[in-house]
Amino acid sequence: MAIRISARRPAALDGRARRGERSRESIVAALHALVGEGIVQPTAQQVAERARVGLRSVFRHFDDMDSVYAELGARILAQARPLIADAPTEGSIETRLRRVVALRSAFYEATAPYLRAQEVSRRRSPFLQRQHLRYVRELRERLWTALPELAHAPESVAESLDLVLSFEAWDRLRVDQKLSRERASGVLEGAALALTAGLRARRGKR
Repeated sequence: MAIRISARRPAALDGRARRGERSRESIVAALHALVGEGIVQPTAQQVAERARVGLRSVFRHFDDMDSVYAELGARILAQARPLIADAPTEGSIETRLRRVVALRSAFYEATAPYLRAQEVSRRRSPFLQRQHLRYVRELRERLWTALPELAHAPESVAESLDLVLSFEAWDRLRVDQKLSRERASGVLEGAALALTAGLRARRGKR
């Protein structure tokens, strides 16, 4: 899934407001493009140059660079959220788990450049820390919705599965271990199935 940041077209804006909106959109699109090219932490000057606006314009529209990241992040996550919006609830544990892994793989691949950039800035930004916690909590809740059996599983199983299916695990496989998307997805699926073997065995005895 390709994430596209396109200009909004608010109705009934006067000329000055329209120009300001275009500048704001250009700034967000510039950050998106730079991050997508692998520049993990673009400077305000780099963003201004890519957006073809003055440096002052960046901070006229945004309080700081964290505000630009916040705007970009909100848009990217909103566009990518349908990939994980509906937790699978039908079928066996194995069927549901395979579906969760497939959805997570697509979601992480679509949002990876932004999530990597956010990781660099998050250490010094309380706002980005809160945003990250909300995102982690949402993924966790969707996992528990897909596999309600986790509520009665040993804590080590539930917490390990949450970790295995995290972006951090995905990113390690894709970047540090240099696995293809398909191989990384296969590794997560194998690990997740191994962790839940006991749950599947107990369910099969009922």
